[in-house]
Amino acid sequence: MKKALVTGATGFLGGHLARHLHRLGWDVTATGRNEASGRRLMDDGIRFVAADLRDRDVILGACCGQDIVFHCGALSSPWGRYNDFYSSNVEGTQYVAEGCKREEVQRLVHVSTPSVYFDYMPRYRIKESDPLPARACNHYAATKRIAEQWLEQRWQQQQLPVIMLRPRAIFGPEEQALLPRLLRASEQSGVPLLNGGEAEIDLTCVDNLLQAMLLCCDSPASTLGQTYNISNGEALPFRELVSQLFQLLELPLRTKSIPYRAAYGVAAMLEATYRLLPLRGEPSLTRYTVSSIAVPHTLDISKAQRELGYTPTVTVEQGLRQFADWWKAEQHMDGRRLRG
Repeated sequence: MKKALVTGATGFLGGHLARHLHRLGWDVTATGRNEASGRRLMDDGIRFVAADLRDRDVILGACCGQDIVFHCGALSSPWGRYNDFYSSNVEGTQYVAEGCKREEVQRLVHVSTPSVYFDYMPRYRIKESDPLPARACNHYAATKRIAEQWLEQRWQQQQLPVIMLRPRAIFGPEEQALLPRLLRASEQSGVPLLNGGEAEIDLTCVDNLLQAMLLCCDSPASTLGQTYNISNGEALPFRELVSQLFQLLELPLRTKSIPYRAAYGVAAMLEATYRLLPLRGEPSLTRYTVSSIAVPHTLDISKAQRELGYTPTVTVEQGLRQFADWWKAEQHMDGRRLRG
């Protein structure tokens, strides 16, 4: 029985991974900040340790005795203070790596982001070896890039057995960041189709990412210190993605056509206002969120296919169906709770 630590297990990806490993018979320790989600993990028979990535002692303790560490935890947002991102995404990663080195874990699988590639310009089939932008698109991308560079140095200097993954737009049942926002947008004023919704969107079904993460556990030694793009490898226009989703949900779809430049300009003004005043929370629009559905960014996953043996097995359509089935079940349960 392998022992694994999953950081960020109270989030979407970490929760899926912790439960998947538990079903496979692994001895799983899960960490995260959301104690309510942590209690649900414990109800499923998973050991839970309430932990913030910035708490060095707790993170080091959680690494004790582990064979594999999956680092899914991060502060992920298009807006916020740089220091908050740095303390969670850089220093938190350093604590995880310190624990892995101290405990001589077999592998550290670090979940990074393809946001490090984003430069507000159309880019297709981006390779891991392609140059990164001179300036990161936001604080999240900047700090995730620093964390990657730091881990690469630890591999080169200390042979830390780390593999880094850059999964694009993860979705599936229980996901709250991507698809539910489209549902809310349709209900409110309509899903924005920037430049006609023609931009190709690259997605990753969560089941495919779990497969990639497990492949990292037993991959050849030559994969250590390497970074891999992960996606479904089947990018599709944004308008087609939205159409498929609403058809599967059997819901009416409301859209509105907006010129990209106009939306980008509004987002820039909102960001400036929040910086100058400053206001609490985050702007309703940011340049990154606007551009993420208007500017195509697709990944080349051939390196992961070649070196890890990664083969996406769940198509985008199948993943959307899984999400739709889960969403309908949740709405049905909510209705029963209200009636009860």
